[in-house]
Amino acid sequence: MNIGFIGTGNMGSILVEGFIEGKAVNPSNIYITNRTKVKAEALQQKFPSMHVCDEASKVIEKCHLIFICVKPHDIYPLLEKHQNELTTEKCLVSITSPISVDQLEQLLPCSCIRAIPSITNRALSGVSLLTFGKNCDSYWERKLKELFSFISTPIDIDQNITRVASDIVSCGPAFFSYLTQRFIDGAVAETEIDQTTATILAGEMLIGLGELLKKGYYTLPTLQEKVCVKGGITGEGIGVLEDGIGDIFEKLFQATHSKFNEDLEIVAKQFS
Repeated sequence: MNIGFIGTGNMGSILVEGFIEGKAVNPSNIYITNRTKVKAEALQQKFPSMHVCDEASKVIEKCHLIFICVKPHDIYPLLEKHQNELTTEKCLVSITSPISVDQLEQLLPCSCIRAIPSITNRALSGVSLLTFGKNCDSYWERKLKELFSFISTPIDIDQNITRVASDIVSCGPAFFSYLTQRFIDGAVAETEIDQTTATILAGEMLIGLGELLKKGYYTLPTLQEKVCVKGGITGEGIGVLEDGIGDIFEKLFQATHSKFNEDLEIVAKQFS
């Protein structure tokens, strides 16, 4: 089966590379296009048997499964232009959170799915979030779950938790990357450790923490209990975090949801 990608920016490229390196898809079965063609051609240099198309209509013509990986505000005009080409036997997968599968189904006769990937999928790990349209053919439901299982743990989610689930799965790596960088910078500023050594140690610590959680040795609370000795050094550090963090994460989710609501309003006007 041929699979198409309209848009090869950050997430589009991550999906293409993940599916190929995870042995889910052969490069010769992938058709890609991008507004800036040189970006698509750069991806093709890694996988020469992949096909680069000049326009979206060619990708749709050649493929039955099409991923649309462009900015949310660019999706409606693109779909409106090509809606007659996205016929009932095809399946469209949108990777953007502000556009619901209901909105896609209002416009298109094909099966519609929303899949929200994570940058962790590039390492064939992490979670991908799937939401299926009411009219989505059961064949495509099975196919998408199978496809994403090569690069992630696919999880079905309801529309009402789209934003918070995306914050945790898709935005989370950036949030915790920022916190880790501040952790490293603090160590370098206050002690004699150098940036390179601190970065290596922090990275290996995060990998080890992930393995502990993945293998089920500890939950997050029990892990803290195991490391924190009463009256010890770790407890002193936790105390500083408790005092300093306050309601920072509540504010984080307020901010992401506020921006999400702005995007929803813009998209709703387009689809109405």
